[in-house]
Amino acid sequence: MRIVTNTAALMTPAEGKKLGIGILPVSVTVGSRSLRDYIDIDSDSFVRLLKGDEKATSSQPAAGEVMEQMEALEGTDEELLMLTVADGLSGEYMTAMGLRGTMEAKDRIHVINSGSLGGPLRQMARKAAAMRDEGKTTKEILAQLNEMVRTSVSFVIPADFDYLRKSGRIHQLTSKIGGALNLLPVLTQTEDRKRISLMRVRRTWKAAVGTIISRLQEKGLDENFLITVAYADKRDLAEQVCLQIAEAFPGIEKEVCQLSPSLITHGGPGCIVVQAVKK
Repeated sequence: MRIVTNTAALMTPAEGKKLGIGILPVSVTVGSRSLRDYIDIDSDSFVRLLKGDEKATSSQPAAGEVMEQMEALEGTDEELLMLTVADGLSGEYMTAMGLRGTMEAKDRIHVINSGSLGGPLRQMARKAAAMRDEGKTTKEILAQLNEMVRTSVSFVIPADFDYLRKSGRIHQLTSKIGGALNLLPVLTQTEDRKRISLMRVRRTWKAAVGTIISRLQEKGLDENFLITVAYADKRDLAEQVCLQIAEAFPGIEKEVCQLSPSLITHGGPGCIVVQAVKK
């Protein structure tokens, strides 16, 4: 089985290769330039562009690259597992499903809507690769992934309301008021996992993280989960957030990662993303 995902899994092509995972680059557009995650630009360089007042947008992996992965199955008996960003947060899933329908080998192409991105998508890809290497069947791998999709949860704390306003995540008036008062929004995914919604607004990072911890406790997280704390450019802040979470969940595995350029587009410099998924 070939496993393919994209850079929204916070994984470079080189990292993916070591695990036997194909990584398709998501692109960011800065001015007239289109730059591919981890190939044409890294996260630190991208943050510097944004701090220089550059405007940026992101786009899903190129349809041609997705098609190439599917066409490579022709003439073989191999299967393809493609893990996409949540439908609703990206058009990638619908694009992949549309292309799958045109393929002769479509019965051997499994497109999974991860219901997420970032940390959960990263863990799903790693779990699928580990199970494949252990000799697990396609049915077993798909069942495990579906369980992980069901259990994932995501929270975002952007340091700047303006990035939310630009991406259409909150009302323009709300962003102006929040920015003026130096408030921190805490966002989470809606129940259908198709959108990001404003959950709470807090005055301090500690209070914002406390809100996330309370929600995670309501979910009943145990040692079978992985908690990921991802950052744009402030690793020290991410590590502080991770320490606060560790006090509430001492027996649960935690991981600190840097966001990909395309994901930084939406949260902006200084943002923190906290996610959990069943391992």
